[in-house]
Amino acid sequence: MLGITTAVLLIADSPTLKTGCLIAVCVWSFARSYYFAFYVIEHYVDSNHRFAGLLDFMRYAIRKRFGGK
Repeated sequence: MLGITTAVLLIADSPTLKTGCLIAVCVWSFARSYYFAFYVIEHYVDSNHRFAGLLDFMRYAIRKRFGGK
């Protein structure tokens, strides 16, 4: 909801094709970055563990580094 609200407010503030395209490119690039992060985690870190998100992965990495379960 926050992303949609922000996009609507930006377009309402500056209703141009340029603004709409920049928002679309921004959303697409963040989605690709998130996908790439999970691809790397799954294929190069631990393919047996499923992570709910990047924060879950960070907790896992910290626990593994400091010897916790």
